[in-house]
Amino acid sequence: MNRTVALWLAVGVIGFCALPWYVLDEGLWSFEWLTGGYPFDTDYAPALFLLLQGEKLWLAPLPVFLLLPLLAVGINSSQKPNQQPAHIGVRQKPGFSYILILAGALGLAYLLVQAFSIGIRGWNAEFLTQVFGELGDRQFGFGYGAMFVSVALLFFLTTGVAARGAVNGDVFIVGAIGFVIALVGMFILFPVLNMLSSAIQDTEGNYSLGVFFSKFFDDKIWGLHCLTENRSCGVAWNSLVLALCVGALTTLLGLVFALVATRSGLRQAHFLRPLTVLPIITPPFVIGLAIILLFGLSGAVTTFVAELIGVNPTRWIYGLPGILIAQLLSFTPIAFLVLIGVVEGVAPSIEEASQTLRASRWQTFRTVSLPLMRPGIANAFLLGFIESMADFGNPLVLGGNYDVLSTEIFFAIVGAQNDQGQAAVLAIVLLIFTLSAFYAQRRWLGKKSYTTQTGKGDSGIPTMLPKRVLWPSYLLVSIWSIFTIVVYGMIVYGGFVEIWGLDHTITLKHYKKAFGVAMTDNGFHFRGAAWDSFWTTLRIAATAAPLTAAVGLVTAYLLVRQNFAGKEAFEFGTMLSFAIPGTVIGVAYIMAFNVPPIELTGTGVILVLSFIFRNMPVGIRAGVASMSQLDKSLDEASLTLGANTWRTFREVILPLMKPAIVAALVFSFVRAMTAISAVIFLVSAEHNMATGYIIGRVENNDYGIAIAYSTVLIIVMLLVVVLTQLLVGKSKVIRRVAQ
Repeated sequence: MNRTVALWLAVGVIGFCALPWYVLDEGLWSFEWLTGGYPFDTDYAPALFLLLQGEKLWLAPLPVFLLLPLLAVGINSSQKPNQQPAHIGVRQKPGFSYILILAGALGLAYLLVQAFSIGIRGWNAEFLTQVFGELGDRQFGFGYGAMFVSVALLFFLTTGVAARGAVNGDVFIVGAIGFVIALVGMFILFPVLNMLSSAIQDTEGNYSLGVFFSKFFDDKIWGLHCLTENRSCGVAWNSLVLALCVGALTTLLGLVFALVATRSGLRQAHFLRPLTVLPIITPPFVIGLAIILLFGLSGAVTTFVAELIGVNPTRWIYGLPGILIAQLLSFTPIAFLVLIGVVEGVAPSIEEASQTLRASRWQTFRTVSLPLMRPGIANAFLLGFIESMADFGNPLVLGGNYDVLSTEIFFAIVGAQNDQGQAAVLAIVLLIFTLSAFYAQRRWLGKKSYTTQTGKGDSGIPTMLPKRVLWPSYLLVSIWSIFTIVVYGMIVYGGFVEIWGLDHTITLKHYKKAFGVAMTDNGFHFRGAAWDSFWTTLRIAATAAPLTAAVGLVTAYLLVRQNFAGKEAFEFGTMLSFAIPGTVIGVAYIMAFNVPPIELTGTGVILVLSFIFRNMPVGIRAGVASMSQLDKSLDEASLTLGANTWRTFREVILPLMKPAIVAALVFSFVRAMTAISAVIFLVSAEHNMATGYIIGRVENNDYGIAIAYSTVLIIVMLLVVVLTQLLVGKSKVIRRVAQ
């Protein structure tokens, strides 16, 4: 533990003495400060040099908290060397742990109090001015230095807690728990609570429960007029019905595709994988436009059917049917990506044991295979339900008079009413539904064991599907695959026509205008209008994807493999961002990170962070579903042989979780590439994303460029998906293959 303390002490000292304390105007990734008057220029100065110049005197107490752990190291040095294996925690001397906890807790508390008390205009609260008088100084948002010091103080605290014997004294586990809690608190709870606090504020900013209840029980939210009158029901009931249908149907479709891909014996089954991934790598409103072109009032299918049977075309696609179809296309791949790893993880030897006891294939599938897939089924339903609740792109395009919570939140924020309080109330209603689904999922899974992979070898052959399951699965997969191909055919076709839906003259002008390249004396020149947003999107998505997967899988490991106080609250916090619509997340981030102590508005960092914590729950759920099938004896064997927890996680658990890793990487990357809701509020002139550019083209009725851009994104993301699967590989579980 002395080495751990020394490491974080070095990090804290570097942050305080060598790195700019406050945020840089040039951006987080700029290093111009090294040649711009550093370290004495107050814009770039570390905290130490600010204090030496008599500036920002409120930073003076921080060195005390940073250097206090030296005393702990001195106290601990007299203790006899630890003779136990590295993974087994030994309770340190009480003084050692108390000093670390004191230094970390008080240091973080002081840092946060001074950061939120003093802003760009001095004191942030009037009562502070009355108590202490005018400050006569100001401070900006945290920079590199404050970031390093905060991390050091946090890990002083977690190391001290581990030294007290928490979670068997495992420094890595306690540190990981503390780090994830800090991230969730800073980038999920803080902005969301900041946003939701407006639900109990009136127009003058005063807090009032009466205002909240009047908005919460509004008839527009909970009305049931659709049962007695020819009127629409409240947006809460509309959203609930839609989400239940989407959750159930996407889980069914995802499971069927996963079973056919792995247990049908169909040689062409590997072609189903890219087909199921296609919808997830497409901006949702593009799927909506393709559906309108097929089934709208003047759509190809609608017109053909109307002429065939002699009826007038209708607008039946607008409303619940259209939204449902679009969301099934968009979210079925999520269920497939979660379920494919779970289906592959069911040990064939268990199914063979059932058949040895003379059970039929149908009995084996119904009583053995399907129950072992419960974690994946439950997680797939939960994700489909939450995605449907949070989606606003498809309802915006196809909703018609069928209002849902997400679109109402969007219009409450950006519409003429500009009522953040109403948006916050609607977000609370949505959160109640999603958390109820989360609770129901936990109750359905219960405390049963779904372990199928142990440390023993498994050379069994995966059991083929019974015919009563196989043939309906073939039929459903065929119909859905053909429908998906037709929808994507319309999308691709739309990029090559003059005016989509009117003039179908074949042309390449949309691709030339968006992605034109010219050869000059200086080499290639990217002169197309879409290149800037394309490169920005690619860079931000490539940055966010591995970070999202890493945080998600580590969190899943903590949830499945570790027991600690507050575990359920910890899991709730990690799922919170997924339960809130992207529109609310975007506005919450703008409100929370537009002023000190964390100023990120207008930067690429805020986009990366929003993608990480918006998409992190998919990595968590995929990891939880996959890890539920890994026997804990694998961990115990590694620990018994002297490996620490970090090495066990890295070399034993992760190789067996490659389907979950692929799911987390693929989903986080493509969602960053195609995100709409939060991006609308967070993009800037310098960091414009692809979807922001496409939406601008759609608003100008320039559908050709919008579709052409979307087609290019689809191709790029398909290449990334294939490359990710090749780099990560498959789970190293050796089994025989059926001949």
